[in-house]
Amino acid sequence: MATLRIDNIKALVSCDRQDTVYENVNLFCRDGLIVSIGPDKPEAERIIDGTGMLCYPGLVNTHHHLYQMFTRNLPQVQNLELFDWLVTLYEIWKGIDQETIALSSMAGMAELMKNGCTTVFDHHYVFPANAGDLLAAQSHAGKTLGMRMHYSRGSMDRSKKDGGLPPDTVVQSVDAILRDSVDLIHKYHDTSFGAMERLALAPCSPFSVSADLLRESAKLGREYGVRLHTHLCETLDEERYTMDTVGMRPLAYMETLGWTGSDVWYAHGIHFNDAELQFLADTQTGVCHCPVSNMKLSSGIARVPEMLKLGVPVGLGVDGSASNDGSNLLEEIRVAYLLHRLNSSAQAPSGYEILKMATMGGAKLLGRAQEIGSIEVGKCADLFMVDSRRLELVGACYDPKSVFGTVGFKAAVDYTVIHGKVTVEKGELVGIDEEKLAYEANLAVETLLHKV
Repeated sequence: MATLRIDNIKALVSCDRQDTVYENVNLFCRDGLIVSIGPDKPEAERIIDGTGMLCYPGLVNTHHHLYQMFTRNLPQVQNLELFDWLVTLYEIWKGIDQETIALSSMAGMAELMKNGCTTVFDHHYVFPANAGDLLAAQSHAGKTLGMRMHYSRGSMDRSKKDGGLPPDTVVQSVDAILRDSVDLIHKYHDTSFGAMERLALAPCSPFSVSADLLRESAKLGREYGVRLHTHLCETLDEERYTMDTVGMRPLAYMETLGWTGSDVWYAHGIHFNDAELQFLADTQTGVCHCPVSNMKLSSGIARVPEMLKLGVPVGLGVDGSASNDGSNLLEEIRVAYLLHRLNSSAQAPSGYEILKMATMGGAKLLGRAQEIGSIEVGKCADLFMVDSRRLELVGACYDPKSVFGTVGFKAAVDYTVIHGKVTVEKGELVGIDEEKLAYEANLAVETLLHKV
């Protein structure tokens, strides 16, 4: 039995239903699960001195495009909005292959992990012909790092010739997508408690997939019990597109195709009206808020304060590194706090409420609220810690629940633990040569860009 004990934690912010904050406690884990929180000190194989540490549930990233890490900060797209940005970058992304995915996944997940993230959902929807087994490459990367992974069988079936945005070489037929989806569900969707791998079906967006693909993906997802994800209401261009092509606003269109309910969550969700927000709450359809990406692409400000007040399930995500230029969920907490303070003043969520979006909120979107998202006995031992005595936190720890929103944290965390295994220690990845990974990843970036 693998056991871990963390002693004398200064403050443990549980993010449980009672918003419990424990002080000066010990945490004991066995076989990846939390066994006790309190004064006891059972024998353990590994003991960490938690003196001075602030301890939090592992962050849950509910929307990412890991492959895009290899196209961040490119000058030609820095001032573009979504549609033009996509059209430009698809000409690079059509060249991705198994090596691209392996190294971008490793680098992106490593950055997330060093910033306290323990679970990541990757919305991968670009499958070029003859690119190799892309999800196998991701799986290997996740297992090497020890990350808890939610993959997606994303998809596109509408290319430029059909009125969509991507080139022909990265779209597939509905039948081919559905066949591959079934194969990948059998391979990666582990429904056991504490599973390290699960899968969602995730057609890209209403403007890059057909109604048939959306409808059949929803049917397939419910047949196999997997969750459904797509981009929605990210831009006004998308709204104009659905109004022009199907005569409906995006959410109404998705409702006709079976894409609402507690097993569905959307990325972005910026341009919902009042009635649509209430509908999301009534149906428990979720939204992943991506504040940095939304700001960088000039897409708008999601109505998160109203969503939370109505009871819409809301999580947090970094989105693709290329529309964010970082893979840091702690930064998203800080930016979300500031953005909504600016836009909504006293109605804005507190720093702690945004932390809960990034923990329990994300766990609920992924259907894992009983397993992850809070530090409680019986749940997975997913957590991170920062040392309150660090220079960056002088005078900042009187409210440990809100510190990441109100003050922010601008360094690697001291420890990340995933399923009871230490994956980051003293700010460095455990068992990974970071210098070698960065070198190999940068070579792969150059190879990808030189294909254009």
